[in-house]
Amino acid sequence: MRRVPAARGPLSTGVLELVTAGPPDGTARPAAAGDGDPWGEDHQLALHLCYELHDRGLPGVDPGWEWDPGLLGLRRALERPFLAAVRAATGPVPPLAELVDGLLTAPGEGGPSGYLLAEGERWQAREYLVHRSVYHLKEADPQLWLLPRIHGPAQAVLMAVTYDEYGAGRPERAHALLFARMMADLGLEASYGHYLDAVPAPALAAVNLMTLFGLHRSLRGAAVGQFAAIEITSPPGAARLAAALERLGAGPDGTLFYREHIEADAVHEQLVRRGVIDELTAAEPELAQDIAFGLAASATVDDRFAAHLLDHWRAGRSSLRSPLPDGPGRSGRPSGVRPSGV
Repeated sequence: MRRVPAARGPLSTGVLELVTAGPPDGTARPAAAGDGDPWGEDHQLALHLCYELHDRGLPGVDPGWEWDPGLLGLRRALERPFLAAVRAATGPVPPLAELVDGLLTAPGEGGPSGYLLAEGERWQAREYLVHRSVYHLKEADPQLWLLPRIHGPAQAVLMAVTYDEYGAGRPERAHALLFARMMADLGLEASYGHYLDAVPAPALAAVNLMTLFGLHRSLRGAAVGQFAAIEITSPPGAARLAAALERLGAGPDGTLFYREHIEADAVHEQLVRRGVIDELTAAEPELAQDIAFGLAASATVDDRFAAHLLDHWRAGRSSLRSPLPDGPGRSGRPSGVRPSGV
C-alpha cells in the first residue's frame, strides 16, 4: 500500500506537515529553509513532493493542495536554486547542432549500463531498477506537460512519439507496465512509489528536472531538449541493460522493457530530431539555445546520478538510502529471487 514518505529535513518536513494537516484554506505560507544545498536529500524530496501533487497525488492528501498559492510559492522557492545549480554545473552550452551530433557519435559504453553488463551483480541491477522506478513507473507523464506548449508539425510528431510510450493503443504494451513487469521478474515490488524512501537525491533530481521543465512554458525548449536526450541516447544503453539483465538471470519479462526501447527509441530518435527539433527551431528559432540547454542539463543530472551509482558499487556499498534484502550488509534474499548468474 502506498504511503507518504518520511521527511529528510526541515523543507520536506514543512511540506508534509502542511499537506497532511487537512484541506487547504488559502492561508498557508510555508517558508523555505534548509541546509542550502539544492542537490541535497531534503531539497530534492521537498520538490518531488510538490510535483507529485500534479501527478499521482500523495496518499491521504487533499487534491486541493495542488494549486494552493502558499505551496506554489514554496515550490517556486525550491525550483529557483535547483535550476540555478543545474545551470552552474552544466556551464557554457555548445550550439544545438554540435550537441546533437555529439550524442549521435558518442560511444557511451561506460556508465551504469556498461558496468552492469561487464561486471555488475544481481543486487546492483535490482538497485538500478529501484532508482529508475521513480520515473519509469510513470514514463512520459512529465513530458506530456509539453504537448500544449508547442504547435504545428512538432506537436504532431511529439504526440506520435509519446503515443508509443503508452503502448500505441495497446495498454499491455505501455512502457510503465513493462517496467513494472520487469521489476516483478527480478523480485521487486512494482507498485508506484513503493521505494521512494530508499531512492536518494541524485535519482530524484533527474526526475524533478523533467517535471520542472515540463511545468513551465518558459522552459518548453529545455523540455524538448531533455526529452530528445532520452530518445537519442536510449537504444545503446537499453541494449546493454537487456544483455546485462539476461546475464544476471532475468526472464523474458525481465528484459522486455529494455528490448522494447532498443527498437522503439531507434525510430523515436529520428522522429525527435527531424520532426520535433528541426520543425520547432524552424518555426521558433529563438528556442534553439533552450533546447541545447535541455540536452546539456539532462546530461549533467544523469552524470551525477551515474557517478553516485558507480562510486557506491565499486566500493561494495549499496547506492540506496536503505539496502534491499540482498544488498551489501543485509542477509537473506527476497522470495522468488534467483541467485546472481543463474
